[in-house]
Amino acid sequence: MIAPPPAMDEARGGAAGQGGPAPRKRRTVAGRLLASYLVVLAAFALTVGWSVQALRAASRDAQLLRAGYVPLLLRIGEVLAEQNVFNAQLNHITAAKNPGDVREWIETARRTRPLAFSIVKDAARALAGADEKAAGGDAGGGAKAAGGDAGVGQAAASSGVRRFSDEIATEVTAIERLVGASPERFSQLFQALAVGNRELAERTRDELVKREVEGAQRLRAIKGRVEEQMESLTVEARRREERSMHLLLGLGVLTLLVGAVMSLYARRVLAPLTAVTERANAVARGDLTPKQVLATNDEIGELATTFEGMVAAIRRARAELVNAERLAAIGKMAAHVTHEIRNPLSSIGLNLELLEEEVARASAADTPDAELRPVMKESAQLVAAIRAEVDRLSRIAEQYLSVARRPRPQLVPERVDDLVQELVAFVRPELDRAGIAVRVEVEEEGPEILLDESQLRQALLNLLRNAREAMPKGGAIVVSVSFSSGAATIAVDDSGPGVPEELRASIFDPFFTTKQRGTGLGLAVTRDIIEAHGGTISCEPREAGGTRFRIVLPAGGAPVQGRAADAHEVL
Repeated sequence: MIAPPPAMDEARGGAAGQGGPAPRKRRTVAGRLLASYLVVLAAFALTVGWSVQALRAASRDAQLLRAGYVPLLLRIGEVLAEQNVFNAQLNHITAAKNPGDVREWIETARRTRPLAFSIVKDAARALAGADEKAAGGDAGGGAKAAGGDAGVGQAAASSGVRRFSDEIATEVTAIERLVGASPERFSQLFQALAVGNRELAERTRDELVKREVEGAQRLRAIKGRVEEQMESLTVEARRREERSMHLLLGLGVLTLLVGAVMSLYARRVLAPLTAVTERANAVARGDLTPKQVLATNDEIGELATTFEGMVAAIRRARAELVNAERLAAIGKMAAHVTHEIRNPLSSIGLNLELLEEEVARASAADTPDAELRPVMKESAQLVAAIRAEVDRLSRIAEQYLSVARRPRPQLVPERVDDLVQELVAFVRPELDRAGIAVRVEVEEEGPEILLDESQLRQALLNLLRNAREAMPKGGAIVVSVSFSSGAATIAVDDSGPGVPEELRASIFDPFFTTKQRGTGLGLAVTRDIIEAHGGTISCEPREAGGTRFRIVLPAGGAPVQGRAADAHEVL
């Protein structure tokens, strides 16, 4: 399993442990896409609902015309036509050649006229019934779908139709009473015609015709009102159709716009997923350079953050593998160098000791040749120089061997502050001779830490000697020890020239050195020891000038179990 990078863990832990504002609630991708889908669905439902309402209103008007107004208009027209014929026959009865036949027709028409008026009234009541039926059908669907305003409008329209129907029925009843009043006048007319009293007959006819014409006019007025209602309904239906088409077109455009906006929103939501996919392809091609994570408060953002953490872990694992391979090469080379030069160096060292003794005896002779004294002195200096170089080569061989054969740390509880103070006391004479002042600062007495004393002494000694070599003209070294959260922090500060920023990332690499006669292994060995203890080491610049090496050791002292830690044991 690859753990997330420490920086990520610290950021998360700090956010959780501090008393700052609570983190925002994570918005899921599924929830955001569902919300956008619901918005599109709502726009579509609005369009469909309005279309259904418009269709129902048109259907209601068509049903009202077909089942109400048209039959009523036909019945009124039939009665009006019959009334006009009745008036014509009545008007010409005095001039008819056969008044008896006309009398029989008029009497028959008078007897059937109540039935015709009854049919008209039935048609008026059928108009109200058709309106109620159409309104009842809309109440179950369109009115509810369109909302309360549409329901109120339909109720008002239905009330107007019922009122109009009642007015038509009342008017027809009044006309029926008008034309049916004074039936004795028809008997008087027919009697005057029978006795030949033309003057009385014409006067009675004129009175009857006047009343019948008034009835016809009132029927014509009723027909006109029905036609006006039909025309008004037709015009309103046409307007509603135009308005519905415009609104439907607008709602359609709105639905398309909402759909387009939601599509862009969904694309924006899923855009980080494309970036994660491209990043995964780049990592598959070997690109492990750190990339900035696109912060989104959803699963994709969490995936991107986790993926970048995984890439960082892979990058660290690869660096550790490269370091392990380098250490393996160092081990092989150290073993070869040790095999080839260690024994010869030992022989050279022994012979140099014998040679030094011979030169010393020759120089201490009581009667040396005066000419040989300068030669003997120069010989002694040459032997000393050769011995210094042999010692340096021996130290280099031992340094390579320490890299190749260093065992796993044997962790036991130790007090870090005591170890640091003992080590500083040991190297203080050496530092005093170099003109370097050294002091130890311990903030407080801390707990015991699991560590390997000899290896940690070697690591700290490398840092102190590195600081001494960085200050050839003298200076100051401060070694501080502090404890926090169950970990020990050791800082080694010097007042030297400091490490350039461009070199700071490479100073722990094997064989990297800026010294003319350095091996480049001191800091590499130090880092390997610290990491074997489960700790970290870093190089930082100081504000007052110089360099600070900071070591952090966990209380548990869990050693690294990776390839870098196992390389030495293999070698």
